[in-house]
Amino acid sequence: MTQVRVVGEQMTRIRRSDAVENRARRLDAARVLFARDGLDVPMREVARHAGVGPATLYRHFPTKQDLAADAFAAEMQVCRAAVDEGLAAPSAWEGLRRMIDRLCVLHARNRGFTEAFLTTFPDAVDLSTERRVALDGVARLVRRAQAEGNLRRDFRPDDLVLTLLATRGLDGLPEADRPAAARRLAALLVEGLRAG
Repeated sequence: MTQVRVVGEQMTRIRRSDAVENRARRLDAARVLFARDGLDVPMREVARHAGVGPATLYRHFPTKQDLAADAFAAEMQVCRAAVDEGLAAPSAWEGLRRMIDRLCVLHARNRGFTEAFLTTFPDAVDLSTERRVALDGVARLVRRAQAEGNLRRDFRPDDLVLTLLATRGLDGLPEADRPAAARRLAALLVEGLRAG
């Protein structure tokens, strides 16, 4: 009897793991398509891109706003992870460099998904807490990098927004070329932030 229970628990874990992976695949498909083509992408196209039927997509996301809101939340998690990974780096300068690289690439791929989402669904999320937490993390990383003597003393956490806005100039490049161009831009920007 114990063996049956263990096998049942293992099967439940496998099903849960599959459900998490399937959800992530659907949200990734939505993020890619919304970033590339805007929020007018039909749900049927998102389902096809995710490798599921439209009925499956609608079962998990009854409306496009539901799908867009969850895709946006996933996008914010990626941003938060970039800040958290920067903070976890032993060298604040290296953490700042990696964070800026990841965020520049994300913004280059994003191509306005955030703006489109917030314009289309202005009341769907409250970004104030998310922004405050992210900027607090960036501020801690900036202070550490400045204390190490690697980051310019005049750099402020709000300057990161200017850095990310610079990635908008990459919108005219072919989609496949944007990540490499974003990394190059990030590397140039980081060198400009180096102290001394």
